[in-house]
Amino acid sequence: MNAIVALCHFCELHGPRTLFCTEVLHSPLPQGAGSGDISGQNEQAEEEEGGIQMSSRIRSHSPAEGASADSSSPGPKKSDMCEASGCRSLAGGHPGYVSHDKETSIKYVSHQHPNHPQLFSIVRQACVRSLSCEVCPGREGPIFFGDEQHGFVFSHTFFIKDSLARGFQRWYSIITIMMDRIYLINSWPFLLGKIRGIIDELQGKALKVFEAEQYGCPQRAQRMNTAFTPFLHQRNGNAARSLTSLTNDENLWACLHTSFAWLLKACGSRLTEKLLEGAPTEDTLVQMEKLADLKEESEGWDGSEEEEKPSSQPDVVEGQELSKCSPETSLMPDCNSWNVAHRRLSVFRSLRHMRQVLGASAFRMLAWHVLMGNQVIWKARDADLVQSAFDVLRTMLPIGCVRIIPYSDQYEEAYRCNFLGLSPHVQIPPHILSSEFAVLVEVRAATRSSLYPTLFDDEQSLNKYEFVVTSGSPVAADRVGPTILNKIEAALTNQNLSVDVVDQCLVCLKEEWMNKVKVLFKFTKVDSRPKEDTQKLLSILGAAEEDNVKLLKFWMTGLSKTYKSHLMSTVRSPTSSESRN
Repeated sequence: MNAIVALCHFCELHGPRTLFCTEVLHSPLPQGAGSGDISGQNEQAEEEEGGIQMSSRIRSHSPAEGASADSSSPGPKKSDMCEASGCRSLAGGHPGYVSHDKETSIKYVSHQHPNHPQLFSIVRQACVRSLSCEVCPGREGPIFFGDEQHGFVFSHTFFIKDSLARGFQRWYSIITIMMDRIYLINSWPFLLGKIRGIIDELQGKALKVFEAEQYGCPQRAQRMNTAFTPFLHQRNGNAARSLTSLTNDENLWACLHTSFAWLLKACGSRLTEKLLEGAPTEDTLVQMEKLADLKEESEGWDGSEEEEKPSSQPDVVEGQELSKCSPETSLMPDCNSWNVAHRRLSVFRSLRHMRQVLGASAFRMLAWHVLMGNQVIWKARDADLVQSAFDVLRTMLPIGCVRIIPYSDQYEEAYRCNFLGLSPHVQIPPHILSSEFAVLVEVRAATRSSLYPTLFDDEQSLNKYEFVVTSGSPVAADRVGPTILNKIEAALTNQNLSVDVVDQCLVCLKEEWMNKVKVLFKFTKVDSRPKEDTQKLLSILGAAEEDNVKLLKFWMTGLSKTYKSHLMSTVRSPTSSESRN
């Protein structure tokens, strides 16, 4: 966790002071503010706890540790320090503490003040606020404060018993500072429990010392019998006792370092970031609906087979070939002459690969028809090649807009499929060949003059084909085309983008335009707005051009039933409630 945990003390002479802090370093230890912050000597002491190796390294003093009174140093001046170490944790010459987390290669460094001037300022301000203005009722307990500039702080103030202090107690606080407000708030229960445990241990040790001192020399009766003198003169400079003296624990700072380091590690490990995808996309909803329909269909077939056990095979349901194609042996009687391994190489791998094979102009015409919802017909002897072409082209459309018959021995109407694969001998009606709502891709054996240079090693099989793209409508080459087509071509021509990145671009583009489709559907089909308002909406959506409007209307057919029924129910519910009233 990228945070700083600090122990603060309210000194009656100097006000709030930082006694001890632990910070996280994700890189090697910095050289610090001093001339040489790390020397070449080895560790003095090591101990293992919770997978963290704690060691004390010999370091030369930095100004933050009180070795210099230079005003440019981040730490307080030596003249401002209490003579009895009330404002000091580590004695002069102490190297500090460093814990190494072997799992994450993170270091947890503890000293009195952060060496970085900006961090020192943040910790200093949090210390002052935690022991002055930002306190909870009763002056003892947790509180949260902070801002974006100086960080957010979880502070827990508490009292430590001191027989020589005014009121027989001194005021301390343990603060946790970080820049992530949400993370710190979510960690409130964890930090409260663990810091409360550290405080209870400190108060328990101090209480034993206090009771022992009061038993040996009761301060309350002695003060009542003493003549009145100003309090500052009465203390004689010995009132600000160190925390190690109050708790009678010489290893207090090493224990605090271990506790603070474990607190930072455990608090950072207990919460992990997860990607929230929100509501399912339209493609996900359509896939779920198709799976549900297939399940119901299979259950229906199972029931009919139990009731009726016909001797012959059941009649093929109309449209069943949309999801299942006929066996290749029945469609291609001469396919056994093809080498299987050779045929597997005759496939399109991606849209970029198809664009390189077909050429830029032919691919643009084909992509235009795909996006507009026109029927795309492929005629080839190789069914695997046709299937790979459809698998690549369908990535440009929402799943709900895709209707494929991979390979057929007869022509199928456009209302049944927008992707149709045919064997070479199938006759296509003349009105389809001349229609502007269809595009034909014929795969022929390439002549020597039409062989294109091989781009990749596995394109040797495709090099033997010639792809002829024809359509009754030349508008795809003449018009600017839909906006999404121009963006797709820009992504395909950008060689700095890998195939995986281009796939993610397609996903984002489809989701962007499906959101526009949802708005248009709600505006026209549900709310029944006039054409003038619809035209204004299209201008706002950036889809007022003719091709964009056609694309949106076609993609509207790909909306899921779930989304449509949800819109209808939300529109009808206010009407029904008013009628009841």
